[in-house]
Amino acid sequence: MTESHTLAVDGVTLAYGDRVVAEGIDLALPPGRITAIVGANACGKSTLLRAMARLLPPRTGRIVLDGKDLHRLPTKQVARTLGLLPQSPSAPEGIAVADLVARGRHPHQGFLTRWTAADDEAVAEALRMTDIVGLADRAVDELSGGQRQRTWIAMALAQQTDILLLDEPTTFLDITHQVEVLDLLTDLNRQRGTTVVMVLHDLNLAARYADHLVAVADGRVHAAGAPGAVLTTDVVRQVFGLESRVLPDPVSGAPMVLPIGRHHVAEAATQG
Repeated sequence: MTESHTLAVDGVTLAYGDRVVAEGIDLALPPGRITAIVGANACGKSTLLRAMARLLPPRTGRIVLDGKDLHRLPTKQVARTLGLLPQSPSAPEGIAVADLVARGRHPHQGFLTRWTAADDEAVAEALRMTDIVGLADRAVDELSGGQRQRTWIAMALAQQTDILLLDEPTTFLDITHQVEVLDLLTDLNRQRGTTVVMVLHDLNLAARYADHLVAVADGRVHAAGAPGAVLTTDVVRQVFGLESRVLPDPVSGAPMVLPIGRHHVAEAATQG
């Protein structure tokens, strides 16, 4: 099991130049649980994740890791605690899958530290968990989009951090591999106690796999809590501008959002 590190957002305002993207955000991520951040396009959810990964300094407020300002902590200390899979990562041309995954071990290497058997095992385990052992010697730029995504996830897993941040980890994946990736992250959470925070577009997968949901709208946290408390017809309407019905998922019991759409409004009203 990993250590129970805490990560929180304290009165944060985020901006790119003069453009404010998120304002006045207060958020505590439950340690050792899976949190999914959801919201409409361009609402600020990926920007919030970037700030939590120390890629974007807040204009006001603080990102707090274990009670300390994240931006004041040593880089290597942060990298050993907090890992990130960004939305559109890029790999050096021609690099092999195993070599890219091995880069996840860099935070554990010191100036005089040599590569160890523990590093080998971490890389091998990451390749196994993401089912890409057979791709280890292939060049990353020769892979399909889904294979590349699993390679990046493997690199993040090889880092073996106690907190893992992922920006749309199911991008480019078909539904089978989306479920496999989310099952994998659930295994990581349950077996190691890893705190997982991810941005997801699919509300139903978010509700099924997350213990904690954060709904972002217009650069603010609109609702946060258990999926059943957050995913309501009112919240879906206010956050996404979408009329829907929310029913129990017959598989997991989590809330399941059924979009109505303008061609079915009359039928929904009749049935309602």
